[in-house]
This record gives sequence, structure tokens and C-alpha cells, in this order.
Amino acid sequence: MLIDFAVSLAVFLIFYFALLKSSRLLLKNLSRFKYELITDNLKVPVFFLLLNISLLIPFAFAREVNFILNRINHLLNITLIFLIAWMLIRLMTVTREYLVEKHKIDVSDNLRARKVQTQYRILEKVIKVLIIVFAAAIALMTFEPIRSIGVSLFASAGIASIIIGFSAQKLIASIIAGIQLAVAQPIRIDDVVIVEGEWGWIEEINLTYVVVKVWDQRRLVVPTTYFIENIFQNWTRKSAFILGTVFLYTDYTVPIDAIREELDRLLEDNDLWDNRVKVVQVTDASEKTMEIRILVSSKDSPTAWELRVFLREQLIKFIQENYPESLPKTRVEFPEKVKDFAAS
Repeated sequence: MLIDFAVSLAVFLIFYFALLKSSRLLLKNLSRFKYELITDNLKVPVFFLLLNISLLIPFAFAREVNFILNRINHLLNITLIFLIAWMLIRLMTVTREYLVEKHKIDVSDNLRARKVQTQYRILEKVIKVLIIVFAAAIALMTFEPIRSIGVSLFASAGIASIIIGFSAQKLIASIIAGIQLAVAQPIRIDDVVIVEGEWGWIEEINLTYVVVKVWDQRRLVVPTTYFIENIFQNWTRKSAFILGTVFLYTDYTVPIDAIREELDRLLEDNDLWDNRVKVVQVTDASEKTMEIRILVSSKDSPTAWELRVFLREQLIKFIQENYPESLPKTRVEFPEKVKDFAAS
């Protein structure tokens, strides 16, 4: 038996190192990034998986094994189950890293990339949990006492599932909501949203919760059920393109055409503006001031914010320097006093 083990281990070492040497030749069509991604994630799991198989091979040809060898054989079968599960999980990690590299979200048109990454990351978490659960179940079924009571456990599974369902209904609802987010995708990774009055980006989407990165670097941890049951704003659902508004309140004497000309000057060769929309309109008039709305467009919401701030500052400065008499003012007239003064 020892000779069988020695021969099997020798064959394993030769095969493993030959596989390492030939891997670059076998994967010659892949880029350096993909090659390193595969080798870095799979080299160690492959080593232990092949080692485990090489130790199991002598037992398949052994005619008689004693109690100790039988327990070793059982242990190797259990480790084989978990090594296969580990390999599958690492393969999913390789796939995720490949998708992240292929579908980048740090580009202007990243709608498809965010869609792909969101779906895969949530489904990856679900499948990983299922792999671990199935691996643990199969490993437990290798023990005879557990396998023998499997029938009675199955018979009581109906009652147990009802009890567990009532006690963990919130957790189950969150998991189901997480799966719904992956399929329906009301939100995606890097979406700009307004949740509970907070403006931020979707940073993480997990099975039971979502992390929203707020503009001031705070994080909101929101249950996945929130995005299924509540109303929220998603500013990048179809595209990142967005309109921004700037409101000015001036006296009635301000020349609107001059503001339009100044807006054209400010937007000329301005990288913050995407050359789509620029409008100046009088949207309201009260007894004291006139409301002027400047409507401009940008490629995304952070850029729109910067453009709005810039235009607001420059247009106020323009009115202060060129039309100071058109700044908001309050008029008070005393007709009787005016008449008395004129008569004197």
C-alpha cells in the first residue's frame, strides 16, 4: 500500500509541474491579465485537488483496508467534496474579475457594464451559498448515522420549514428581494440615487443589504427590501445624462437677453457642459422679484452639480458688476409725503 501511495504521489508531482509548465502554452491566446487571473486564483486549489485525488487512487485498487486506512479514505472523500466546492467558488471569482475587466464602469457610457456587474455579483453570492450548503450536505451524508436518519428528517421537514419560515421571514424576504434586484435591476452598481433624502452612489449590492455611498463619504446601509417596497430616485436608470437648473431672483429691470448672451459666453468651450441643452426662461414673477431659470445639461450628475455652481456664481457676479440696480430690492412709496413736498 505504501508503494502505491509513493507511485501515485510521484505521478501527481510530475503531472502537476508539467501542467504548470504547459499552462502558458495551453493558454497562449489569452492576454497576460487573463493568464495571471486564472493562475493566481486556480493554482493552489488545483494543487490540493490533484493531491487529494492522487491519495484516493490507491484505495480504489486496494483489496483490503484496515480501520485506520478506512477512516483516512473517508476523510479524503470529504476533503475532495470541499476541494471541488472551493474550485467552483474560485472559478466564479475568476469570472467576476474577468467581467470587471471587460465591462468597466469608470467610463462615460457604462450602462451595460453596470447591468452585467450587478447581475453577476448578486447571483454569485447566491450560487456560492448554494455550493457551500450542498457541499456540507453531501459531506454529512457520507456518515452512515446521518444517512440512516435522513428519512425521518425528511418526514419532519414540512413542519420544520413552517417554523423556520415564520422565525426567519424577514431574512428570507431580504434574500428574495436581493434576487429580485439582480433580475429586475431597479438599481445597479454605481447608480446615482436619492434615498431617504440623501444623494449618493450605489457602492455595494448584497443579498440582504445595499450600501449607498453618500456625497460626503458617509455610507447608508439599506435593506434590499427598501428598494422593492419604497419609492426612491434613480438618476442613472437609463443613462447618466441629466439636466441641471439654476434659479436667479432679480428685479424686473434686468435685461433677459443680456443674461442669455452671458450664458452663451460661459458655456463656450466649457468641459462641464455637454452641448445639448441651454435655456434661459422667466418661470415666475412675484410682487417683489422675477424668477429666472437657467436650464443646462451635463453628462452625469456630479458634472451637472459643478456646472450649476459655476453658472450661479458667474451670473450673480455678472449682474452685480453690470446691472447692480437690477438686484432684488424692496420699494416703499409714501404718496402723501411726495405731494406735500411738491407743494412746498
